[in-house]
Amino acid sequence: MADTPVVTRFAPSPTGYLHIGGARTALFNWLYARGRGGTFLLRIEDTDRARSTPEATAAILQGMDWLGLDYDGAPISQFKRAARHVEVAEEMLASGDAYKCFATQDEIAAFRDAARAEGRSTLFLSPWRDADPASHPDAPFAVRLKAPRAGETVIDDRVQGKVTFRNDQLDDMILLRSDGTPTYMLAVVADDHDMGVTHVIRGDDHLNNAARQMQIYAAMGWAPPVWAHIPLIHGPDGKKLSKRHGALGVEEYRAMGYPAAAMRNYLARLGWSHGDDEFFTDEQALEWFDLDGINKAPARFDFKKLDHISGQHIAAMSPGEIVSQLQDYLDAVGGRALSAPEARALTHAMPLLKQGAKTLPQILDKARFLLTTRPIDRDEKAEQALNDVSRGILQELTPQLQTVSWDRDTLEAALNSLAEAHGIKFGQLAAPLRAALAGRAVTPSVFDMMLLLGRDESIARIDEASR
Repeated sequence: MADTPVVTRFAPSPTGYLHIGGARTALFNWLYARGRGGTFLLRIEDTDRARSTPEATAAILQGMDWLGLDYDGAPISQFKRAARHVEVAEEMLASGDAYKCFATQDEIAAFRDAARAEGRSTLFLSPWRDADPASHPDAPFAVRLKAPRAGETVIDDRVQGKVTFRNDQLDDMILLRSDGTPTYMLAVVADDHDMGVTHVIRGDDHLNNAARQMQIYAAMGWAPPVWAHIPLIHGPDGKKLSKRHGALGVEEYRAMGYPAAAMRNYLARLGWSHGDDEFFTDEQALEWFDLDGINKAPARFDFKKLDHISGQHIAAMSPGEIVSQLQDYLDAVGGRALSAPEARALTHAMPLLKQGAKTLPQILDKARFLLTTRPIDRDEKAEQALNDVSRGILQELTPQLQTVSWDRDTLEAALNSLAEAHGIKFGQLAAPLRAALAGRAVTPSVFDMMLLLGRDESIARIDEASR
């Protein structure tokens, strides 16, 4: 398969949001295919009609779009390929690799009860496996794979290594149910074969499925794909990731304001490594990613590490890139769109605003002084900083600011001189200035705010607060 172009696929079930574990699986498939000039496909495994919803499919597509995981062609619906799945089962019936099983649910349950009582294996052995077709009743039947009873099924897995399953521990799985509908196990193999999938990269909870699916490949005479079963993601406590650990869906991370590039970087590092590299670009990930770098042990999701990576990506972005991402973030969370003047102001101020920021909302919070208009809406702590004494000092400051040069050194000298004249430390003057300029007790430096707001707006805000 070395000379065959790489084809990978991501095959989620549309029963909810795009889970963070599913997003990582999609990312690994995307990186492996795109890094080798191959094809990355998306298949929606919507055969469970009771649980599959259009809303869930839309959520998966939105999550993929936000993460920047582009796929080739249109998404493929597994449900719409049911006729093809039936055709494959009928081929196996015709070749003798499958058989009609007329056992009822009650008969199967009785078999298992008796086996338990006698201490035997509860693996169902159908009495119809080798029955003469002439003895078949006119009754509903399932189609079962005639799986080998002796020997072993071996999975040569690129992550897990060589995994061996005893065939006497695998039952004759159902391919078509008694109502004629195909099972998931059959559908997956038929789809992967027909789509030309060369590498199946998925969670290791599917490893047992691979053994059973290999038997279908063998029965049909199809070449199996390269298998790579990746460990699941665990929470910080080492247990399987669940709601108690925090956000599970990709959309939740988007709403928290993590840049998509940071999520791609962090998810790539969850279970895969390239030396000691923690922070890397998409270009580096595409060049470096390989199945050999995937760890066997489960990865642990760590918000502190995600924050650290996210901060590095924000620091590396240009002001224009960040403003564009802020626009997208506000749109995603239903916030007010930035006006053209606001976008220009943010772009100009971004070298200051992005310092130390881990998420997009942190930037917006820091930028509040630029995005607010007079009259300034002040929070409780800011109001407390504006008492009669501090208002009086601000009134003195206003005429001084009318004439000084508007640069940092001159402003620092003027404000320090005023504080000294009143026998107070600069910090005691900074608090009412923050309240005046931003309406908050915690802000960027007052000098940075004054320089970014400009002389006229700064003086107008200080004058308003001093009254």
